[in-house]
Amino acid sequence: MALLELHDIGYKSADQTILQHIELAVATQDYITITGPSGSGKSTLLRVIAGLLTRTSGQLLLAGKEWADYDPILYRRTVSYAVQQPQLFGHTVVDNLRFPFQIRQRDFDQAQAVAALASVNLPATYLDKPVNDLSGGERQRVAILRNLLFPPQILLLDEISTGLDSENKQILHQEIMRVNQENGVTVMAVTHDNEEISGANRLVKIVAGVMEVA
Repeated sequence: MALLELHDIGYKSADQTILQHIELAVATQDYITITGPSGSGKSTLLRVIAGLLTRTSGQLLLAGKEWADYDPILYRRTVSYAVQQPQLFGHTVVDNLRFPFQIRQRDFDQAQAVAALASVNLPATYLDKPVNDLSGGERQRVAILRNLLFPPQILLLDEISTGLDSENKQILHQEIMRVNQENGVTVMAVTHDNEEISGANRLVKIVAGVMEVA
C-alpha cells in the first residue's frame, strides 16, 4: 500500500479550475520534486495534501484512510508543510523550537534543540537569539527545524530555497536529504531550482493543473 494516494484530485476556486484529474501514489521515503510553470497549480496541490485546502473532487488517502477522517491535529503532525517565507513567532529562536514540544505536551529538551541547530550549522547560542535579528536563510533553517524536531511521515516543501544564497540552499538540502534517508521521511518539494530538479529521485510536472510524471 502507498503511504499517500491521490485519485482524480481536482480543485476549483470560484469558476476557475486549478487542478484536475491528479493521480499519484507516493511511497514511504520517496523524494518527489514537483515542477512546472508559475500558476500551474503546484502550490495548490501541496496545500490540498496538507489539508489547508479542501479538494473539490477525488480521493486523498493517507495510509489507506481518507484524510478527512483523521483528527486535524494528528494529520498535521503526520503531514508537515513548509513555505517559502516562514512565520516565526515569539521573541527568540528557542520560542520556536519549544513549540513542537508544547503541542505534544512534552518537556522541552534543550539538548535535542541544540543538536538540531548544529545539524543546520547554527550554534547553541542561537537559542536566545531574537528572531528579528535572523537573516532570511537563518529564519528558513529555524522554520525547517520546527517542522523536523519530531519528524513527520511526509514533509511538503513549497519553494523553500527561493531567494536564498547557495550556502543556505546547500545546508537546507543536506538536512532534508538526511531526514529522508535516515528517518525515512517522505518529501514532496515544489521548486524552480534547476539543481534540485536535476537531482530529483522522482520528478512530477504540473502544467495548467494537469500532472505529468517524468
